[in-house]
Amino acid sequence: MSRTPEDVNKLTESTYKNVMEQFNPGLRNLVNLGKSYEKAVTAMTFAGKAYFDAVSKIGENAAVSPVSRELGVVLMEISEVHKKVQLELEETFKRFNRELITELERKTDMDIKYMNATFKRYQSEHKLKQDFLDKSQADLKKLRRKSQGKHSSKYEIKENECVETISSRQTDMQSFIAEGCKEALLEEKRRFCFLVEKHCAFTYQLTAFHDKAKEMLTVTLPSWQDKCTDATQVPDTVISMIDGLRTPMSVIPESSPTLEHSDRTNSGSIVPPPAPSLKAHTSPLASMFSQDVPKRPISSELYSDQESLDGNGLSRSESVSSGMDMAKKTRVQTIFPHTSGNNETLLSFDDGDIITLLIQEERDGWLYGELEHTGQKGAKTFSQHWTKQFKHSSKLCLVFCTSAFYMVGTI
Repeated sequence: MSRTPEDVNKLTESTYKNVMEQFNPGLRNLVNLGKSYEKAVTAMTFAGKAYFDAVSKIGENAAVSPVSRELGVVLMEISEVHKKVQLELEETFKRFNRELITELERKTDMDIKYMNATFKRYQSEHKLKQDFLDKSQADLKKLRRKSQGKHSSKYEIKENECVETISSRQTDMQSFIAEGCKEALLEEKRRFCFLVEKHCAFTYQLTAFHDKAKEMLTVTLPSWQDKCTDATQVPDTVISMIDGLRTPMSVIPESSPTLEHSDRTNSGSIVPPPAPSLKAHTSPLASMFSQDVPKRPISSELYSDQESLDGNGLSRSESVSSGMDMAKKTRVQTIFPHTSGNNETLLSFDDGDIITLLIQEERDGWLYGELEHTGQKGAKTFSQHWTKQFKHSSKLCLVFCTSAFYMVGTI
């Protein structure tokens, strides 16, 4: 496609103006946005580091748990890997700033001055050449007007010289315009090539980062996932510990001096209350065990022995209670009411009553205890369904035997 010198000159000027008025301002905006981009990534990596520090902290808390120790270690490993990925991303964008944004900013400042000077030089040279050409053409017109009606041979030589001058200057002008247009287009292309080259380099760096991040994240990902495939799985050590806790353990308190003195003076006088032979229809507790418990006579001597003291005027049960105050006592709270009926050896209680065990070991399935709010003492069978845990109290409680409650604490 052929164009006139004027069209080519207009293309040259529009190319320079495009670089100066569109490309360079666009680069300035790109530099500002690139700086904001890097700051945003830096802020993101900072927030990411804080986030994964918190993940690691949670992992540290889980690492001390007997059942979640492995998961805590996994959380700490995940946190460490992600922080390394964030660090790599931060380094990548430092290079982005150093090798792309800073270079663009420097090139833009230099290019604005360079393009302004180049465009002005082209315009001045074009104007000078155009002026010479216009002057030669004007001289030729004057010469031809003078030669009209006169001897043409006199002006023929001068006219030929003017024509040669005009032709030479036109050729020079066309060559100048062509070279100027080529130079302008190349200047434009060099700038776009520079921009593309820098972003290709940045793309390569991002690709390298993503490849490295993928390797860092996926190399241990399967092992992390294996640790959480079954949330119901419990380590063998924990199972052993739990099984060990399920085995009942009797609590044997230290004997008080009062009990030891009483044992020396009344050997064999303290025995578990005999199981009643009658059926207590007022409570499932009584009827549950009344069929298998034989009736044992209670002699008056037993109660007289229990009422005998070591010289302080205290009853046997009070002596036991005061002696037990020197050792830890097990307390229970009932969750089922019970009425002993006519059997005075059994203890009657309501739902929610507190009982203190005066004798810690069961005797033939029975325990001896004291009801807190009445001070009544008696025996009762032990049942985990009829009592519940009672904590954080220092008041005296009742005791009853191995079918009416389960032990929940000591005072």
